[in-house]
Amino acid sequence: MRGSRTLRIISVAAVAVLTATACGGGGDEEPGAAAPSASGGGGLSLPSLKGEKIEVAAVWTGPEQENFVKVLKEFEKRTGATVTFVPAQDPIVNFLGTKIAGGSPPDVAMLPQVGAIRQAAAQKWLKPLGPDARAQLAKNYSKGWQDLGAVDGTPYGVYFKAANKSLVWYNTAAFDNAGASEPKTWKELLATAETISASGVTPVSVGGADGWTLTDWFENVYLSQAGPEKYDQLAQHTLKWTDPSVGRALTTLAELFGKPALLAGGTNGALQTEFPVSVTQTFTGGDRAKAAMVFEGDFSAVNIAQTGAKIGTDAKVFPFPAVGDGGTAPVVTGGDAAVALKDGKGAQALLTFLASPDAARIWAAEGGFLSPNKGLDKAAYPNDVQREIAAALIGAGDDFRFDMSDQMPQSFGGTPGKGEWKALQDFLKNPKDVAGTQARLEAEAAKAYQG
Repeated sequence: MRGSRTLRIISVAAVAVLTATACGGGGDEEPGAAAPSASGGGGLSLPSLKGEKIEVAAVWTGPEQENFVKVLKEFEKRTGATVTFVPAQDPIVNFLGTKIAGGSPPDVAMLPQVGAIRQAAAQKWLKPLGPDARAQLAKNYSKGWQDLGAVDGTPYGVYFKAANKSLVWYNTAAFDNAGASEPKTWKELLATAETISASGVTPVSVGGADGWTLTDWFENVYLSQAGPEKYDQLAQHTLKWTDPSVGRALTTLAELFGKPALLAGGTNGALQTEFPVSVTQTFTGGDRAKAAMVFEGDFSAVNIAQTGAKIGTDAKVFPFPAVGDGGTAPVVTGGDAAVALKDGKGAQALLTFLASPDAARIWAAEGGFLSPNKGLDKAAYPNDVQREIAAALIGAGDDFRFDMSDQMPQSFGGTPGKGEWKALQDFLKNPKDVAGTQARLEAEAAKAYQG
């Protein structure tokens, strides 16, 4: 992919922090008045926007939408603007294209893929960040995160929400009853799954109805097994999906996906399970839950909270295990960037706010959120698990890799029922078809990159 920059957290300290942790608003300010920053220093001055109406589009639903709306409400209180959340559909670039063609684009959109930012910029839809937003970005973000929101050197995006997508959450009651311990390697993960299965609990919950979860499975295995150089090449499509390294990663995944007894609901059940359910069914019912562990990012915490399970006690987490001889435990990160589609001080003021610790603090307190904003006080997070995950992300600086599928053209890496999502769902259905899966992935990728 032209101009792509890929990033990964690879840090022994980060892994150690996660392992150790696994064990273990208001005010009456006038619109436009300065408010105290989350980091405790200085204040963020926003303009008075009384009478202005701002629309913000995002694909978030449920608790994520509710928590983001709390952030927007604070912006309303500080500026006097009226902000409306516009529910968008995946792929959001298609949704925005329809809105723009109809002459009614939102003022701001939250784009969940690096590829989507590049695509929208190429279509001339985006407005560059203004000086105030740039100042907040320079103050609060590492160069790596700034670069991810830029296209050809022009900054367009503010990464408001990040994700550590290399975590395995587990039901402590199910582990304790089985006498299982946290695995550190892929081989140990498979052995742990068999131990838990023998105890009468299905070991792994997979949200296969959402193809993006399967891309995350693949990326973590591939990054650990093939290494960062090949990861970069595959992300840029300078390495073909028919490369033997892809076959090895799929064969490794098949060691789990090819055993339906290890998957909650079997293969068919996994293919019909959406991500939120894959999490909640792992923690509903204590030691009688439908599964003992589920792989996904730090944002799973918000779904865990819905079950009543307490993070750090009923629900713990360990890093995605290292794959292969000499493999390093991977950590892949993702994120959602705010971009402006309209000129005007309202959109720019909102981007400035979203680049500040003040905005990040609001959602951080609600849980299920990770910020790349280094100015955010870690005390804003609701528990030690999330504080340490955040510390690992910020502590990594620019030494990280970004979600591979999110760097690719959206038609291949980010569209339900198509491209990589569909190919990996078909692979989950038939894990023996490694070569056929590679051929389909390469054909779809070649078509997307040529477009």
